[in-house]
Formats: sequence, structure tokens, C-alpha cells
Amino acid sequence: MIIGLDVGGTHTDAVLLSKQGLERQIKVPTDTSNLFETVLTGFNHLLEDIPIGKIKRVVISTTLTTNAIVQKELNTVGTIVSSGPGIDPEWYRTDENYHAVEGSIDHRGREREPLNHKQILAIAKSMKEKDITTLGVIGKFSVRNPAHELEIRDLLKDQFDTIFLGHHVSGNLNFPRRIATVHLNAAVYEMHRDFFHAVKNSLEQKGLQIPIQILKADGGTMNLESSMSFPGQTILSGPAASVMGSIAYAPGDMDAMVLDIGGTTTDIAILVDKVPLLEPLGIRRGKYKSLIRSLKTHSRGIGGDSHVRVDGNTLKIGPERLGPAMAFGGPAPTPTDALVFLKKMNSGDQQLAQKGMENIAQALGNTPEAAARAIFKQTCTMILDQARDLVHRINSKPVYTVHEFLAGYAIEPQKILLLGGPASYFAQEIETLSGISTEVVPASAVANAIGAALARTTCEITLLADTEQKKAMAPEEDFTAPISHKFTEEDAVETTHELLLKKALKSGADTEDMAVEIIEYQQFNIVRNFSPRGKIFKVKMQVKPGLIKAYEAVCHHCTINPDIEKGI
Repeated sequence: MIIGLDVGGTHTDAVLLSKQGLERQIKVPTDTSNLFETVLTGFNHLLEDIPIGKIKRVVISTTLTTNAIVQKELNTVGTIVSSGPGIDPEWYRTDENYHAVEGSIDHRGREREPLNHKQILAIAKSMKEKDITTLGVIGKFSVRNPAHELEIRDLLKDQFDTIFLGHHVSGNLNFPRRIATVHLNAAVYEMHRDFFHAVKNSLEQKGLQIPIQILKADGGTMNLESSMSFPGQTILSGPAASVMGSIAYAPGDMDAMVLDIGGTTTDIAILVDKVPLLEPLGIRRGKYKSLIRSLKTHSRGIGGDSHVRVDGNTLKIGPERLGPAMAFGGPAPTPTDALVFLKKMNSGDQQLAQKGMENIAQALGNTPEAAARAIFKQTCTMILDQARDLVHRINSKPVYTVHEFLAGYAIEPQKILLLGGPASYFAQEIETLSGISTEVVPASAVANAIGAALARTTCEITLLADTEQKKAMAPEEDFTAPISHKFTEEDAVETTHELLLKKALKSGADTEDMAVEIIEYQQFNIVRNFSPRGKIFKVKMQVKPGLIKAYEAVCHHCTINPDIEKGI
């Protein structure tokens, strides 16, 4: 049996899967101030009367870090940048605790200017005075030689609780994105650490001693321990779960739009012939352009519990969520209150929902029913506007899927797949407004947890080999090895493959679920004074995202097994 858990900003969804289908599903409120109790409550309901020994796999996804970025609730962290001559690092300033220091390494990995220890120690002192405990350190060419990043870490390791290094995040050369990636890693670390401990402690209390996997932004998984060194990969974990949970229901030979309507956000994605699109450079959220490999998704602060208010004569919905809907004890009107008032939704307190609609109606100068209908229609319209915007932006650039580059391809959605707790209430209105056939996927309220449960482990490796310098390295893995001038393309591919398999197994992959492919290969001759001096090889290889083989059929049996009582 497999457990899938999706910790959202509003609710935490948990599912128990077997080869016979969906055995049990649970939905509990998420208490971000007490994640341990939230997760433990989910497990208690889910595993009641279930022998612990039957559980073979646990996979978790979360929208907590994504929501923190959307709602601008990131922790204060420090950043030290070593760039040298060239682009002014001030262009990429993250916040007031961003410091550029002396020292540089060139594009071949050679030191051009040493670090100034006195300057670095003074910067560290100023950060400590602000009670900053987490630090990011980035060198422009650290993927060619991480010596300066390592030197700064060794100098400051006793002064900060956690230090993230730029060469660990990606083998790609992109200084601005590397700065943003390290900053995001540091800024979400404390939140992810609390989440990590909540999950680990709750599972230990239940007696589960099996490895725990967490879903990454690229639709694949890694073990929970590995995520502590790269917490930024959990950004868009929740939206990735939505995509993975919809794949089995997408039509072949056409484009489908995926809308996961939650309480806090709506996550939007596109499938081409059942294959998700890829963000080729990395996640972009707000001002942050990162190197975090991810599926192409779009998260916006519009959901069932979005704050509804009137500004002047204009109806405003989101992006803030002040709490649950008034119908469920919340402080302010929401789209959910409109659904309850219009009797599209049977649960919730009708009188409290009516009170919320009366407040909006008074501000707009119309009736509560008119206000509720306006809120409902505007919510659907806003979601579709965001979806159309995503399609437009995708079509303005080359289209990449997780498997291939589609030259000259234009996305034209012919199907909308809805997920999330409120999905069934929105389906008819979204189909009417969009003119596109709209379908609610089976078990839509927990489809994201099912998607997380069935995702296979993924990872990637970038190898750079320089036969003139007689060195091969994979910076993300702290791998460096001597090579001879006879090092070949075959040697580069074989070395990369060995490193990838090692990383995949360490991350929790099953050898039966590893579809490996080369996603980038480059080879350059080094010529000096018209004389060949060596070659540079660059190989990037990945384990492709997808569903685990043993449970691919589970999605086609997403009905509750009558032999096991449904959780509450």
C-alpha cells in the first residue's frame, strides 16, 4: 500500500492506495502553526485499523512554500555574492541583506582575485546583529570551481545555523538565476524544516519506519532527508502533484488544461498528449527567476477561501486568504460563501454565508443574490483569465515538454480537467465561460495526493570535463575526479550515467522506475595559437518524471474500496 499526502494552505489531503484502487481518503484542515498535529491527524484517520507493515511507500507534496512566496511571507536571510569583474551584482540584489564581496574565479575555474576575509567577517557580524541565522553564498563561476564558496562557508560555518552554496543548486551557468535560487532555498528553509520534523515525528509516532519521499517541482520525488539540503525544490510541489494526478485522465492526441482550484490558490498547467510541459530554465515566481527545474505551472492567489471585499465600487477577490469561509467560521466573505449562499454547496452555515453576501451587497448597492452570483462569476473569470495568460505566454516561446522540444508548436486546449475540493461546483460555469469541454477528474478532492503518491523519483546530473585541465566535475554532487587527455564522449556519458544512478538510488529511486535520458550534450575543442590543447565536454542527464510502473493502473480505479471504511 502507498500513502499520498498533500499539505495545502487550507486543507491537508491524504490517500491510501493499493493495486485495487483508492482504499481510503482523508481531508483535514491545515494548521500551519501546528503542522505536526495536522499531519498526525491525517495519518490517524487514514491508518485506523490498517496494519503498519502493509505500508510500503509514503510520498508527500506541499503548497506551503509556494503560498509563502505568493503571499510574500518569506524568512529574512543573508546573501553573500562573489562575482568579480563584469556584470554588476547589484542588478540582482534580493534585499537589504545582500552583500557583494571582493574575489573572483573565471569561466575556466581559475582564481583571478582572492577573497577578503576581513570584509566577509565584517558582513557576517552585521548580519548576526540582525539575528540572521541562514545564509546563502554564491560565486559567479562556482560550477567551474566552488573554492570561493567553500572558503566562505568554512570561514562562517560557526556563525550561522545553515549555509546554502550556489554550486549545489545546478550545473548550469546562470549567475542571476543562481543568486535567486540560493536566496529562495535559504528563505524557505525554516518553514521546510518545521514541515520536515512534523512529518517525520508524526510517522515515527505511528510506527512507520519506511523511507519518506517528497514531491519536487519537476513532478518527481526525492527522499525527505535530501530535501533539507535543497528545500527550494519543494516550491511548486503542490502544483506538480496536481499535474501528476491529472495525467491518467488527460485525452491523448490533444492539449488539455489542468486547473486545481484550492482554498488559497488555483494551480494551472498544460498537458500535450498526456505529457506535462517543462520550465526549461527554472521556476519563475514574482521577482525570482531560479534554476529550480520544474513543470510549467502557474499559481495564483484565487481560490475558494480568497478574501472578497469591495474597493470603491469594484469587487476584489484575493490574493489574500484571511481564513476559512464565513460559512465555516471564518472572518470575511469568500467565493465559498457565495457557493453556500447560492446552494451550489450543501455544507456550511447558510446564515453565516448570507451575512457575508449581505456585507458585499451593501457595498455594491445590490441584492445578496446578485452579489453572490457576481462573486462566483468573477472568480471563474479570473481563473480562466490566468489560464489564457499562461497559454499566451507559452505560445510566445518555444514549447518544451518533460520529454522533448516541440518546434513551432502552438498550444490550443480542447479539454479542461478540474481538480481540488471545490472543482465540481465550478465545472459548469467554467465550461460555459470558456467554451471548452470541462471534466472533473475522479476523486478530484484528493487527486493531488494521488498524483504525489504515484510519482516516481527523478533527479539530474551535469558533468563538466576539461581534458586540458585533466579534471571532470559534477558540482551539484561535490564530485571531482582526474582524467587524462584521452577522455572521450563515451567516457563522459558513462561517468554521468554512473553518477546519476548513484544519486537516484540515494534519493530513493527504484531501479525498475528509472527512465534515463541525455537532455543536453556539448563538446568544444580548446585551441590556443592555432594548436589543439584539449576538449571540454558537458553532459546533462536525467531520470524522467512519470508514474511508478507498479501502480500506473491505480488511477483507473479511483473509487473507494467497499471493504474498507472511508475516513472522515
